[in-house]
Amino acid sequence: QVQLVESGGGLVQAGGSLRLSCAASGSIFRINVMGWYRQAPGKQRELVARITSGGSTNYADSVKGRFTISRDNAKNTVYLQMNSLKPEDTAVYYCNANLQRTDFVFRDYWGQGTQVTVSS
Repeated sequence: QVQLVESGGGLVQAGGSLRLSCAASGSIFRINVMGWYRQAPGKQRELVARITSGGSTNYADSVKGRFTISRDNAKNTVYLQMNSLKPEDTAVYYCNANLQRTDFVFRDYWGQGTQVTVSS
């Protein structure tokens, strides 16, 4: 019914940049909040950044000033520009969307995750 497909992860040296993308498709009426979470080995999944349909954003303190979240509502796509990457940013990054389906049911959906590895 609804799919979130992520892309853009990979291996980068400390100080480098990556851009993640996540496209939502399927039986979507509207998307409220889209966000990025991450989970490092042995740690809980944590919020990285999220953005409302109106463009309001919030970020984890650990990424403020380095990461920028944006979205294209016409394409149901959210982006995460990650600059000045640090080894501690290494994790699997997951896209999340809080949306209303065409049957008017509200639900959270998750992408499959994309690995980001930052080498020192």
